[in-house]
Amino acid sequence: MTGCGEAVHAEDGVGYSLDIRSVNNRFFKASIKLPDSLQSLEDRVEKLLRENLRRGSVYFQLRTHNDVAGSAATINLGVLQRYVDQLVQAVLPGGVQSRLDLGTLAALPGVCETAEPDDALIARRAAIVERLTREALAALVAMRGEEGRALYRELTTHCDAIRRHLAQIRSRAGEVIVEYQDRLRQRVDRLLAESRIELDRDTLAREVAVYADRCDISEELVRLESHLDQFLDACANEEHVGRKLDFLTQEMLREANTIGSKSNDVAILRATVEIKSLIDRLKEQVQNVE
Repeated sequence: MTGCGEAVHAEDGVGYSLDIRSVNNRFFKASIKLPDSLQSLEDRVEKLLRENLRRGSVYFQLRTHNDVAGSAATINLGVLQRYVDQLVQAVLPGGVQSRLDLGTLAALPGVCETAEPDDALIARRAAIVERLTREALAALVAMRGEEGRALYRELTTHCDAIRRHLAQIRSRAGEVIVEYQDRLRQRVDRLLAESRIELDRDTLAREVAVYADRCDISEELVRLESHLDQFLDACANEEHVGRKLDFLTQEMLREANTIGSKSNDVAILRATVEIKSLIDRLKEQVQNVE
């Protein structure tokens, strides 16, 4: 599911700005961008993301900026002087004038130096990043929770529609056998009226029984209803059910296909097509469920 979370903080002369976003993906995939000075924290950040997000493409970006007043940068006067000496001695083409300003000189490599952070400072910054990550993740998970509740309502709507079609099929299934028996009896009576052949009524009954057995879909209907119950129960009462829901939709589709293959009644086939369409929607939507 989609979501985003943000967190900001300032400490030790450094400002932190964190943004975490997630979009739909069947699997977990993380893209982590950290400042060069914090690259060593990438594994720890990914572990936190995995602990909280089981699925989705996750984009993590942390930006930092130094507070000028609190920064520990110093000017290397020796390096600066060497730059100045070389520039003064440089021979420029005729008509070209050279102007030196401190801003340009300070940007030259090696002029401004920042002291390497000690172990204590590194540990503090790692703790800050972890705290900000948890804060942003909490906001992201809350947003995904809202989306999940909306998705749950949509899933239950589809399941209710499937139940209605199953009720229609169950009602129609009994009528199909009776209608077949009537058609067969009428056909036999017509043949008997046109000829002097005698037909044992037991033979007719056996033919109807064979047809009824071949077209019997009662077990498939029971299993499909059971899968629906399990699907809704998992949605309402379990966590991290994405893979289970995906499996249940596969089983539902299997039963629906069997119902369709056993039936030659137009009404049942039409209801089966609707059921398969609804199951396909369920299957597509549960790909985004953790």
